[in-house]
Amino acid sequence: MFSSEKNFEQWKVCGFGDLQAELFDCIESTHSLMKERACQGLAAPGLLIVANSQTAGRGRHERTWTSPANKNLYFNLLLPLEGIPAVRFAQITQIAALTFAEVFKAMGAAVTVKWPNDILFEKSKFCGILAEIVFMPGAKPALNLGVGINVNSDPSEYESLGRAVTTLKAITGKSINRETLLRALVAALERAMGQFKAFGISPWVEAWRKMDKFIGARGTVVVNNHCTDANHNSGEGAIKKSGCILDMQPDGSLLFKTDDGETMTVYSADLEI
Repeated sequence: MFSSEKNFEQWKVCGFGDLQAELFDCIESTHSLMKERACQGLAAPGLLIVANSQTAGRGRHERTWTSPANKNLYFNLLLPLEGIPAVRFAQITQIAALTFAEVFKAMGAAVTVKWPNDILFEKSKFCGILAEIVFMPGAKPALNLGVGINVNSDPSEYESLGRAVTTLKAITGKSINRETLLRALVAALERAMGQFKAFGISPWVEAWRKMDKFIGARGTVVVNNHCTDANHNSGEGAIKKSGCILDMQPDGSLLFKTDDGETMTVYSADLEI
């Protein structure tokens, strides 16, 4: 994992089912390209698209995802949803977050997970996951899973974002072979998706609780969040409720007690700590 890496154009990486990945030195967004390809029927489930840099990388709620060249990982996987009930689609990003967190921990990175799908070091983010259902002509829907990971960049490169951000290199103190890391992440997620189809989210709930350091802490649930980089501090366009994080429930939802005494079951929202 910490060996020197080949030039990006020489990487040999695959998606699910050993489907050959598509590599792009610089594009606007792997997420946008995958969506376009899928909606046109030009992407097979299992496809992996990887960029060495992005000019318009984005995270949730259209927040900027800074994407410098030769340093980090920016990729999208088109995940097949056959055999997974629609009510469980949202759980896939939670499975992905925990699966990736376990890979990072095996590298010596003392990471934690935060509901619903954030991976943190202390309270600093270095991995973002963005998911969107896409409908392909003549085929069943698939999940367009976008992932951005700050690998070998420096935390100082993100100061302008005004958010707590770190990198794997800063966490581990070592440069990381991005190709090797990507292979490990894709392989781990493919195994996890097979288990998820067979058993649902239940095998991951206890593991999540062990890795989550925020259960019992105070937090703020942000519902109907339209926050962007421009307004994330003001919370404009969002409904915020502060209180105590009680638990992650067996179906992956968040149990949250607000300061006014209401106990909420939250299925989709952001959680600020």
